[in-house]
Amino acid sequence: MTLHSHGTDTTAGVVHLSHEELTRIDTWWRAANYLTVGQIYLMDNPLLREPLRPEHIKPRLLGHWGTSPGLSLIWAHLNRAIIARDLDAIYITGPGHGGPAIVANTWLEGTYSEHYPSVDRSEAGMARLFRQFSFPGGIPSHVAPEVPGSIHEGGELGYSLMHAYGAVLDNPDLLAVCVVGDGEAETGPLAASWLCNTFCNPVGDGAVLPILHLNGYKIANPTILARIPEEDLLSLMRGYGYQPILVSGDDPERVHHEFAFALDSALDQIKAIQSRARRGEGDARPRWPMIILRTPKGWTGPKEVDGVQLEGTFRAHQVPLAQVRDNPAHLAELERWLRSYRPEELFDATGHPAALLEPLAPGEHRRMSANAHANGGLLLRDLVLPDIADYAVPVEQPGGGSAEATRVLGTWLRDVMRANPDRFRLFAPDETNSNRLGAVFEVTDRVFAADILDGDDHLAPSGRVIEVLSEHLCQGMLEGYLLTGRHGLLTSYEAFTHVVDSMVNQHAKWLKTTRSIPWRRPVASLTYLLSSHVWRQDHNGFSHQDPGFIDHVVNKKAEVIRVYLPPDANTLLSTMDHCLRSRHYINVVVAGKQPQPSWLSMADAALHCRRGLGIWDWAGNDAGTLPDVVMACAGDVPTLETLAAVDLLRQYLPQLRVRVVNVVDLMRLQPESEHPHGLPDSQFDAIFTTDRPVVFAYHGYPSLIHRLTYRRRNHDNIHVRGYKEEGTTTTPFDMVMLNDLDRYRLVIDVVDRVPGLAVSAAGLRQQMTDARQRARDYTRAYGTDAPEITEWMWQGRR
Repeated sequence: MTLHSHGTDTTAGVVHLSHEELTRIDTWWRAANYLTVGQIYLMDNPLLREPLRPEHIKPRLLGHWGTSPGLSLIWAHLNRAIIARDLDAIYITGPGHGGPAIVANTWLEGTYSEHYPSVDRSEAGMARLFRQFSFPGGIPSHVAPEVPGSIHEGGELGYSLMHAYGAVLDNPDLLAVCVVGDGEAETGPLAASWLCNTFCNPVGDGAVLPILHLNGYKIANPTILARIPEEDLLSLMRGYGYQPILVSGDDPERVHHEFAFALDSALDQIKAIQSRARRGEGDARPRWPMIILRTPKGWTGPKEVDGVQLEGTFRAHQVPLAQVRDNPAHLAELERWLRSYRPEELFDATGHPAALLEPLAPGEHRRMSANAHANGGLLLRDLVLPDIADYAVPVEQPGGGSAEATRVLGTWLRDVMRANPDRFRLFAPDETNSNRLGAVFEVTDRVFAADILDGDDHLAPSGRVIEVLSEHLCQGMLEGYLLTGRHGLLTSYEAFTHVVDSMVNQHAKWLKTTRSIPWRRPVASLTYLLSSHVWRQDHNGFSHQDPGFIDHVVNKKAEVIRVYLPPDANTLLSTMDHCLRSRHYINVVVAGKQPQPSWLSMADAALHCRRGLGIWDWAGNDAGTLPDVVMACAGDVPTLETLAAVDLLRQYLPQLRVRVVNVVDLMRLQPESEHPHGLPDSQFDAIFTTDRPVVFAYHGYPSLIHRLTYRRRNHDNIHVRGYKEEGTTTTPFDMVMLNDLDRYRLVIDVVDRVPGLAVSAAGLRQQMTDARQRARDYTRAYGTDAPEITEWMWQGRR
């Protein structure tokens, strides 16, 4: 291997493999390529025992050929290295649309047939392997959860490298080989992902080997990284902290030798970095190796068809020969293509992979397709969770004191980290302190492998907190961490969690699908703590005011979605204790960081959270009778405003029977037929009544409550107040007034909706209207909320 003047390794001209190794690797590669083409095209005649006929071809040709040869080349070479070095390695496929290649390799290793015995390694099994791909009732075209060894589908591009880095955290012996497609490399999340090496500590973490696969084209256009000057590309990678190793060519034998040498060189460098670091001799920011592999798009496929070049162009991206059933010339070309791999050398008479390939399949648990880290539930251990009662806020009477809910939670999370130093991490886009979780820094630091200067706060090459100003990276690394058998929490500002909406989609689909795959074991839930929420962004203003992440999440499959709105510190402790014990869900917890009244003791909070919603008898005065109005609330600020409104109602309308209902688990509002947490109709009717007005103060967009309750008998009487896209930099109370969620507006709603009050309580309605105006005027005059607002406390029964 030679060294360029700019310090980049190149493998040009090396001969690294023995004749036996070269033959075995090339045979494996040809076998995988044959199986890949077969999956895209064939539904019969898998071993070409007779000439191809149109009826052997699938009526709908789906799949992606262009990236597949490169994926299989890398897999074959990794198997040689795994055997030679006894590596614990997983394979992450950025170009996940190269699914048939990965399926082919898992079938060659035998893992696929172990999980799906009907697709055994025989001629009949090969026929089923081919027929099922992208076929009704079969398997998807991507590296979906059904594919053994995968933690990354790659259907949506951009997340592979962050998944790889999340997988190796606290996995010191794991190697995550991540193939980054050059099209994928153009996405924003992937472009940021190169920075993840800043959070990888070679002492306690494993290693990621990125392989940037440049085949030059996307579906219809050239890729940018394949077209910029090579020197610019190398400088880019070195600037990110990598030592690039170049492999380039289209001659299979030469590429085999050069890639094998590049891979061995990269693995030697990784071992050296880790060994030095673990002896205490390493650099704070090691320069990790990465490979840049440049091979033709659709390599080994048809070079041209109908006089048009295919190999090495965008036309090879998906299905190079699209008219095979109708065009005899294309059918003949497909047969020539398949026979060019010499299937008679690849499979024996029964269709089983040839004996020559067996030594290239690693041992049972070293196969990348059978690695336990890619089925993280197999490795998952419960967290040791401190008793939340030890962190409870004392509550002698409801509303008698206040606390910052997330600050209280931070003390508990500190001790969660202390008790679980190898399997729990906190991820945050620079918001751990902002969201009042700073107590965790009493036991850990922010991991940081770049320069650390005097005055920096809790930065160290090791640490349990990852802060990076990219929600994508936080989510992606956490997903990789969870999918390989660990636990974690992501905290962010509520409004900006929308940045990962699409990632939530993909993870929810993964969880939904794996629930029905018997060999996939449940993993720890992905839990969000959303603070700095819509109602207390008075200093940041409208740009930071958006509670719609809840709406987005609720659209996902009910069996994997949970949404919690704890109203105070103790209910937040109980909620988070539950979430960190849960499995295979996406939990969304919304809680404020500002001082708020404490309503429930720890014992009452735990009971309330188990119910998910409940009547607060201490707040209402219906005394078990049918109420005149139900005052419902979900969220900390809506709960405060609701109880303040109830306080006013008791003062001015003491004869009015009021029931107060607080909702923690939002999905309890749905019928049990719609969500596993749904409340049976009989219980819902008992709590919310069948015919009385319900004034519902909700944290987010009002339409969601109507969606969740539209099948309920009393739906027409439910009136919801919530966020209606009105916001600015203003005071907390002015913010709720802008959106008609304030206590005075809620009292007006009661007057307007309870029969008979419109006339008898007209004076009260006018008082409330005037009170709103006075409150508004006070903020304009003094820049803060009036004392009657800021000093209000729940007085109990009048």
